[in-house]
Amino acid sequence: MTLSMKSVQPFAPMAKPPPEPLCQRRSTLSMKTAQPTRVTRAPSKWVIDSEGHQTQPPLSRLGKRWKEYHGSKNWEGLLDPLDDGLRDEIIRYGSFIEAAYKCFDSNPPSPSYSTRHVTDSKVDDSGYRVTKNLYATSSIPMPSWVRGIGERSSWIGYVAVCEDQNEITRLGRRDIVISLRGTGTCLEWLENLRATLTRCPFNNKLSNGQHDTPMVESGVLSLYTSSTSVCQSLQQSVTDELLRIVDTYGDEPLSVTITGHSLGASLAILAAYDIKNTIKHALHLSVISFGGPRVGNRSFRHNLELQGTKILRIVNSDDLITRVPGFFVEDHDDVAKKQKPRMEHLPSWIQKCVNDKRWVYANIGHELRLSSRASLKLNSIDVATCHDLKTYLHLVNGFVSSSCPFRASARMMLNKASTVPPT
Repeated sequence: MTLSMKSVQPFAPMAKPPPEPLCQRRSTLSMKTAQPTRVTRAPSKWVIDSEGHQTQPPLSRLGKRWKEYHGSKNWEGLLDPLDDGLRDEIIRYGSFIEAAYKCFDSNPPSPSYSTRHVTDSKVDDSGYRVTKNLYATSSIPMPSWVRGIGERSSWIGYVAVCEDQNEITRLGRRDIVISLRGTGTCLEWLENLRATLTRCPFNNKLSNGQHDTPMVESGVLSLYTSSTSVCQSLQQSVTDELLRIVDTYGDEPLSVTITGHSLGASLAILAAYDIKNTIKHALHLSVISFGGPRVGNRSFRHNLELQGTKILRIVNSDDLITRVPGFFVEDHDDVAKKQKPRMEHLPSWIQKCVNDKRWVYANIGHELRLSSRASLKLNSIDVATCHDLKTYLHLVNGFVSSSCPFRASARMMLNKASTVPPT
């Protein structure tokens, strides 16, 4: 049984980009219920060397460069212009989030509202199998009789492991994906409004004379760490499952890729920070996020960098969600120039809040910055459309470089230039 392809986004877009083929190996992923007899692909073809011995086939281009594509060199030289191999990887991981959206029931009257999940399934045609369903729990108390709002725990995503040998060879390692959807329930929206910073409870390591306390958004931390008597926290589910997978495949090259959109992007960064502190196995851990709001302060970012956690943050300049929360924002350039937020003209009570570090957020990770206005196929530039995951994948697919922001635009410019009569 194939589930519906309709995506559930945090907003209902007024206009979506028209369908177009994505420049990657697979454009979309779909969840299918596994059959009793699982059909696997044929094993990789062996190569016979000059002495007649069988050897594994040579690594693909992706297999050779996957660490670069996942931030081993901080994506230097890969983002502007956008490397085609990295483009394919970004779109591929975006498809894992699309699969999470279509498996989520966001209709409050539905009996499976917020609890629908993947059962005994695989991510079709990807070589990955879902091994764990993940739930996020809100700590906001609500009366149980309030249908929909009162559902404290909701299905938020899944863990999937690459099990197809052909795909493992192509990727150059066995990959573990943690895919997290965006805001989809009333309580999640309420948690998003809890935008003040609170102390990060995980193991924190400060150095270089930095005395700031690592702090993260209150609502995101609540959704990550809260649990009920019948539902363990997202934090516990993720760490338990990764420990189990590492115990199973620990002798192989492993990578963990956490990908999320909107709220899922914030949870992905928090999960990455926690996993690095909890699991001591030599995992290559990276985050590929889409349309994520800010999640922590400068000290939190500093600790992420000390860990070696690699974060690629894909941002649409026209997406308002990526500019919140935080009345004041510190960036890497501000730290280098030793600049502080300018607030002399503000009322004293706001200055006090800033001094308490409850509203001073920091931009985290390396950015791939896109713009809806660069696409000639988007006929609406509104909050919903700019934040839609499909818009992000459309923009990634078309982006060339900062000087030539969209391939369709480049083709039009070339066509126009070729039709100008010679002087």
